[in-house]
Amino acid sequence: MPTHSETRPMPYSAQQMYDLVADVASYPKFLPWCAAARIRSVTPEGASQVMDADLVISFKVFRERFGSRVVLWPEDKKLDTQYLDGPFKYMKSSWSFADTDDGCDVSFFVDFEFKNVVLQGIIGVVFNEAMQRIVKAFEKRAQDLYG
Repeated sequence: MPTHSETRPMPYSAQQMYDLVADVASYPKFLPWCAAARIRSVTPEGASQVMDADLVISFKVFRERFGSRVVLWPEDKKLDTQYLDGPFKYMKSSWSFADTDDGCDVSFFVDFEFKNVVLQGIIGVVFNEAMQRIVKAFEKRAQDLYG
């Protein structure tokens, strides 16, 4: 059951970073191991929007599709993700963005477990490296978009 949590400063606004992370359809353009993304639906619910989306993750010989429900809170600049279906026993993640004098602080949390014990074993070995690559991919995407 790997978990990862971190907060890091970014030289961009909370709105810019929120917009980048909320753009799930663009993940295959920059995220490692993300081969495809499809937005199933986006539904307004009070102060939030609920997005159901599918991502295809490709890692070595494994290629898996999973569905997730992303609750977008535009006013609060946060996102919460819940697992719907696919290769996980469970998966949840959250992002939050807070403006600072020098840009914003980006906070990220993820907790998941694969159903497949082989895949879980593989990710266990490379989990920290994988999380660092994902964080770096978001940082590079922000630099490419906002310079």
